[in-house]
Amino acid sequence: MGIFSSISNAIFGSDEEETAAPEAAAPAAAPQRAAISGVDVEQRIGSIPGSDKLNWKTSIVDLMKLVQIDPSYANRKELAQELGNTDYSGTAEDNIALHKAVMNKIAAAGGIVPADLKD
Repeated sequence: MGIFSSISNAIFGSDEEETAAPEAAAPAAAPQRAAISGVDVEQRIGSIPGSDKLNWKTSIVDLMKLVQIDPSYANRKELAQELGNTDYSGTAEDNIALHKAVMNKIAAAGGIVPADLKD
């Protein structure tokens, strides 16, 4: 599981929780997390204990801390690469762009993300 999946699962729950099926069922293609659709992302993240003490709306480091993922440079670089940025260097600009990329991907999956948290 990648870093983005870990962030998404921390916010919305894991695929296993949402798509649990009897083991005897034939394997099916993994669904695109339909449970994200219609979810108010700002409200959901804002309800995580400690969210009021972190600047998660603009800081990728604080967002990762909030969902209990190590915000180390290595993990942020891995996340950036998962989202298509192979030139991530850890600058403030890179971190802002990475946060927006995460929010855009959550929105693309159907989450309701305010415009000021995206591009």
